[in-house]
This record gives sequence, C-alpha cells and structure tokens, in this order.
Amino acid sequence: MSAKRLPVFVCILALNILLGSTQPLAEPSIQLPRTGISVDELALLINDNDPLSRETGAYYQRIRQIPEKNVIRLHFPAGKTALSVQEFEPIKAAIDRLTPSHIQAYAVAWTQPYRVGCMSMTSALAFGFDEKYCPATCGPSAASPYFNTGSTYPFDDHKMRPAMMLAGERFEAVKALIDRGFAADKTFPEGTAYLLNTSDKARSVRAGQFGIAKAELGALLPIEEIEADSITGRQDVLFYFTGLTQVPNLGTLKFLPGALADHLTSFGGKLTDSKQMSSLRWLEAGATASYGTVTEPCNHPQKFPMPAVAIFHYLSGATAIEAYWKSVAWPGEGLFIGEPLARPFAPSMNKTSEDTYHLNLISPKKTVWRIEQSDSIMGPFQPATRGLPVVAGKNTLRIAIPSGTKAYIRLVR
Repeated sequence: MSAKRLPVFVCILALNILLGSTQPLAEPSIQLPRTGISVDELALLINDNDPLSRETGAYYQRIRQIPEKNVIRLHFPAGKTALSVQEFEPIKAAIDRLTPSHIQAYAVAWTQPYRVGCMSMTSALAFGFDEKYCPATCGPSAASPYFNTGSTYPFDDHKMRPAMMLAGERFEAVKALIDRGFAADKTFPEGTAYLLNTSDKARSVRAGQFGIAKAELGALLPIEEIEADSITGRQDVLFYFTGLTQVPNLGTLKFLPGALADHLTSFGGKLTDSKQMSSLRWLEAGATASYGTVTEPCNHPQKFPMPAVAIFHYLSGATAIEAYWKSVAWPGEGLFIGEPLARPFAPSMNKTSEDTYHLNLISPKKTVWRIEQSDSIMGPFQPATRGLPVVAGKNTLRIAIPSGTKAYIRLVR
C-alpha cells in the first residue's frame, strides 16, 4: 500500500534588515534553533586493548571530525561479553575523570563487553552501576529522568550521559554503519514507519501504543499498523518496531539511511551470544540504530522504545542517540547500538542565490518561528520581521535577505 505523502509547505519571506554591522561580516551569520547535541559534545570511548575498537574509533573520529580532546582511551581485557561490577568500577572512574565537563553523551567504540552485572553497558555508562536499574525480580526498574524530555543537554539538565555502541562483529559492518549514519544527516528521507502486531502476543505488548503514534504523528509521515509476523520487500523502511524472538525477511527490505528498528524480545541486546535474534541483525540489514535488552525484562513495555516518542523526537531534529534514549522509560537493562550522531531531520539552511536562503525543517505542529537580528554576536537581538509561519510536516521556507546585509540573525522556535 502506498501511503499518502504530504505536500511540502513553501513560504517566501522577505526579511528587511535595517541594522548595520559593527563586525566585518561578508554575509549574514545565521543561527538555527538547537535540536540536538553536536559533535563537539560527544566523547568517543576506545578500548586500546581491542583491535576492532581501535579501528572503529579511528574511523569514527575521522568521519565525524571528533576533537582529540573528546577521545578517551581505556585499557581493559577484550573479548568478554560482560564485566563484573568490580571490573567496571575503575573503568567508569577513569571515564568520569577524563570526560571534559561540556560532554553530553558517549559513542562507545566496542561490541564487547555489552553488559555490566545485570545492567547494559550503555546504561551503566550513563548512570553508573546500580541494581535499582535491573531488579532480580520481574518488577519495575528505576526510571530515566531523560525519558521524553525536550532537553538537548542531558548531562547539564539530568546529570547523565546517554551512550550508544558502534557495534558490529567485523570492521566492514561497523564502517558501513558509520557511513550510513553520516550520509543520513539533513536528508529528510521520505520513508514509512512500520508498526507490527505479531502472532507472539507476549512480545507485542507495544501494539497498544501504535494508535497513539498514528494519531499524533500520522500527519508527519506514513505510518502503517500491520497484523503480521514480518514485512517483505518494502523499499522505504525508516522505522520498524515489532516483537518476535526472530524477525524474518530482513534481507528483502531497504532501510533508508538513518532508519531506527528493533524487536521486543528478552535477549536481543546479547549481541554476540544470544539464542534469540541479536540486535546486530538490524544493523547488518541496513538500520542505523537499534535496541535490545541484555537481561530478562519480563516484557515490560517501559523497558523498550515507545515508537511514538522515538519517532517524534527524531523527526523534530534530534540525533539517533537522543531520540532512542528519550523513548525508553526504564532503560537499565537495554543496550543502545548504532551511529549516535545520525540526524536526518536536523533543520538545514542553504543559500540558493545572491539574496535567497532555503530553510528545510519538519515541525510536529503548526506554529510560528521568530526571526531576530543584531549587529553583534553578543546581542541584543530584536525581532526582525512578523515571524515565519510553519505548518505541521515538512516545510521549505524561502527567506530573502537583501544582498550586502551584514548582521547576526537567529531563528527561534
């Protein structure tokens, strides 16, 4: 079934800048709204005792241009799937000591170990080890303060740094993952979200959330709710959320760069030794990020990504690490894997002629953005025009700025 695509809203706005500049600007300096963390705020963790970690880290640093001061090199035995709490604590202490204060998140350049005691590696790095995040019983685990927040500064606002593993069993697979994430940036892919209610009802407990996703976000992208164990032959997969021990037919699908995909099952986060389908299979099939639990979650839906929340934040311009982390209420046992900085829906501004700029963005709702200007980067900024009308969905806004204008301009949501 071909889903209806929304037309792109095009707005032409003439911006008459009256201020002269005290700075020798060749052209206007335009600042877009912040929708996610930047590369300067991501630290890269490398285990120098692991050859794959070293190779992964070196490639990721080069492709994403991660500053050397953000690279944290560690030394611990490679090849283990899990660390004990006693083994992890000195590693965590070293990371905390070496992490610059402005860092908001971690890219983790290894595939093993993926677990610390009963916690996932990514959650143990974010919160520190604490059994409240992974109770021995099937009860609730501790909640994440980051769940479904609007924060773009997780450490500054919540004193935790989300982590995502650049995972793969071979360097070629990790390289392909990194390349997909990089290629996805600001591409605004026209894909579909597939939400599957499978025959495995214990693993389809998220199906009760699918209606929320369609009702709240159906105006922003095509969303298909499907009663089936898999989809086959789809060439536009942007989101795929399902629940099975093994997901068939992944090889028949085309995942768009930046795609998020996962399956609710007990041990998808056991990357290299699970009897169920490893979350790595999603990345190998072409997804850019995925998720799975490393210990028994007892199918609490709060321990898995909520599709509506992940889709909303991703479409709003968040990175993959932010959108995925914000979608899990109780993430202590869950492992986040993929390319953290993938950001296909980040607002982008392009100069198309001498005095014309195109602003591309997706907005969850109809609103108005302010345009402010100043003759100094320090401000004060004053409203420069009547505002920028934005519709729900994809927008292409054409902004005319007279040739020769010298000013600092910022757009405010």
